[in-house]
Amino acid sequence: MFNIRIERVLNKPIADVFDALADHANYARFRGIKVSRLLEEGKSEENGEGALRFLDLGKVQFEERITQFQRPKLLGYQIEKSSPLPFKHEIGEIRLTEDGDKTHVLWVSRGRITVPLLGRFYLDGMFERQGMKGFTSLLKQIEAM
Repeated sequence: MFNIRIERVLNKPIADVFDALADHANYARFRGIKVSRLLEEGKSEENGEGALRFLDLGKVQFEERITQFQRPKLLGYQIEKSSPLPFKHEIGEIRLTEDGDKTHVLWVSRGRITVPLLGRFYLDGMFERQGMKGFTSLLKQIEAM
């Protein structure tokens, strides 16, 4: 099982951080993301609950459904499809808390790669390490914007 948990305080207002994280169609502006597309619009907002986004990270591609959208404090998502590795995604959640003119971010992603033996003993750990690096990098890039 992979269990990614990142906590970071960004020197940015909460609304700016939320908007950058919720702008799914433009994730390709971040290093490490080759392609991003909004495949289906959300129910109440384009990027809101129900939206489906596609992300191509080069070695892996995902389709993620937005499951929670509470502006400006919560983004929840579920990986519905992945390639080339199959995932069982339990939780994807980004919680934002206002801290004066800064924003406290708690980003959690948990699941497992469903390749027998190899997934549990090798791929989950590799994905966890890469995910932690990727999420941290994305938050640093948001802070620098």
